[in-house]
Amino acid sequence: MGWNTWNKFGCQINETVIRQAVDAMVSSGMKDAGYEYIVIDDCWQSGRDAKGQIVADPKRFPSGMSALGDYIHSQGLKFGIYSDAGKLTCGKRPGSLGHEYQDARTYASWGVDYLKYDWCSTYTQDAKSTYETMSDALRASGRPIVFSICEWGLNKPWLWGETIGNLWRTTDDIYDHWQGKHGFEHGVMDILDLQVGLEGRAGPGHWNDPDMLEVGNGKMTLEEYKSHFSLWAVLAAPLMAGNDLAAMTPDIKAILTNKEVIAIDQDPLGVEASRVAKQGDYEVWARPLKGGGRAIVLLNRSSASHTITATWNDLHLPSSLSLKVRDLWAHKDLPGAKGSFSAEVPSHGVVMVRLD
Repeated sequence: MGWNTWNKFGCQINETVIRQAVDAMVSSGMKDAGYEYIVIDDCWQSGRDAKGQIVADPKRFPSGMSALGDYIHSQGLKFGIYSDAGKLTCGKRPGSLGHEYQDARTYASWGVDYLKYDWCSTYTQDAKSTYETMSDALRASGRPIVFSICEWGLNKPWLWGETIGNLWRTTDDIYDHWQGKHGFEHGVMDILDLQVGLEGRAGPGHWNDPDMLEVGNGKMTLEEYKSHFSLWAVLAAPLMAGNDLAAMTPDIKAILTNKEVIAIDQDPLGVEASRVAKQGDYEVWARPLKGGGRAIVLLNRSSASHTITATWNDLHLPSSLSLKVRDLWAHKDLPGAKGSFSAEVPSHGVVMVRLD
């Protein structure tokens, strides 16, 4: 869980933007809700010095990355940074190809806790061996650094990433849209569909990553943002906020800090949800929880409200079983259910409950 600069700020980043995000993560209650990584994405670099050492842009980051890392750590948070497996990053800054061990040592010396490693300018490189090289370099640095594989699912990293990284992107980039594709960018529903069948590959320490959150960036409705957040939580996805934390509305903060939904995402059993039922635009997603409970999301992709039902048969439970029901957005207990659970679900909305 954390925050990344890219979805909101792209290349328009600097020391002030980062420090404001750090302060807002603490003051907003996001840190208390479990968010801990502050990840500086592309465009922080300006080049390499005579010894090949990566250099931060001195105009944007005059204090340097080590000092910025110190500030992040002083607030009880962790420091994340970005590089690329090719010669150039996606923003045409220097990548790490040929400098993997040098860069890993540099990041460790700066106190980096997390590396997002992209896949631009890689051409004929082999993905597995390329990511293995940086993985080995990070291990050799002597500092524990979370390794985020970001090759957009092109080479099926879920088949080989478990021993190399901690999380791997499963798709092209997300954008702030309910459904539809725009070049290499996918809407929330398009990304959701691409998670079907991957659930068996994720687990504690090695996670499928359907990309960062767009919650609060302004192009979707609050209902759609609740759906986005609920689905990422039931998928056991990394929750990387991508909005302007310093300008967050109360409604957006309420979504991002819903501790009952976050508890589902962070459930220690670490099992990713499956889509257990689908009838046109009406879907049921479910995951088992530690202790024997179930989290379910009733998803309505249509343009009108509709009643959706999850049966115990869908959940591989005995139909005679009576279960307690907790609504995770209303924060209230509902009447117990036996054999099935039904709810009216708004257009582009969800009902998310915990069954115990």
